[in-house]
Amino acid sequence: MCEANAYIINGEQEDLFMEKVDRVIPENGQLILENIFGQKKIIKAQIKELALVDHRIILKRNEGNEE
Repeated sequence: MCEANAYIINGEQEDLFMEKVDRVIPENGQLILENIFGQKKIIKAQIKELALVDHRIILKRNEGNEE
């Protein structure tokens, strides 16, 4: 399987945002994440790191967002 878990940076830690992400679509300053179950989440964030061997997507919220 090629899916990855997405984590959002929260201070000094990384919190799980979504499991088994299959697609990441940048659109209008935000990211649409879709997992293998067809669930979607939208977040105003940028990709900080893709660690594909470790199946990890690290996201950082855009400044000023309180999602």
